[in-house]
Amino acid sequence: MIRDDIKAAQIAAMKAGDKEARATIGLIQAAVKNRDIELRTGAAPADDDAVVVEVLQKMVKQRRESIAMYEQGGRPELAAAEQAEVAVIERFLPQQMSEDETRAAIETIKAELGAGGMKDMGRVMAELKARHASTLDMSKASALVKAALAG
Repeated sequence: MIRDDIKAAQIAAMKAGDKEARATIGLIQAAVKNRDIELRTGAAPADDDAVVVEVLQKMVKQRRESIAMYEQGGRPELAAAEQAEVAVIERFLPQQMSEDETRAAIETIKAELGAGGMKDMGRVMAELKARHASTLDMSKASALVKAALAG
């Protein structure tokens, strides 16, 4: 389970004296704990990895947005710090689908659903998320689905 990997990484970071990694992993644990509280469960849910992956993807997205803002604002040192956090968080995410794999999955779903235009985008996105949510950046997938349905 990803939770166990996170706990093991926290211990390893403490032993190694890696303050940055330890701080970021602490943030990960806090975000996961908050998500558990939101779901009103004291224990880990049945599909625990899916919940943890969702939290990690949200954290990465937030940091990427911050990086863009810091770079626009001329603060490269803050952007670098955020990038370091992204690197730590991504260690716990499953391998993401490549753009080609994503396009293939979209075409498969498009064919199965008989999707032919933009009116079917919601159905295609819902099915894509149901099948590949943990291994897919949905914002990038959205653009690819839009392109596939438009052309």
